[in-house]
Amino acid sequence: MEIESARLIAKGMAILAMVGTAAGEGYIIGKAMEAIGRNPDVGDSLFTKMIVGVAMCESTAIYAFVAFFLM
Repeated sequence: MEIESARLIAKGMAILAMVGTAAGEGYIIGKAMEAIGRNPDVGDSLFTKMIVGVAMCESTAIYAFVAFFLM
């Protein structure tokens, strides 16, 4: 396999990681909003936990983004 081919495949995998992270973040936010809709009293507590979860998911996208440009 040529080095350029391997580099392009690796970049494609990094893009897939970023797309997967976006889908995961959407799922987290959607489920949190459903839970807040069902029980508005826990909205503040749940919102804080949701932000932490989204930040952890976003770190994966940032690592993939950096890897994309380092390849």
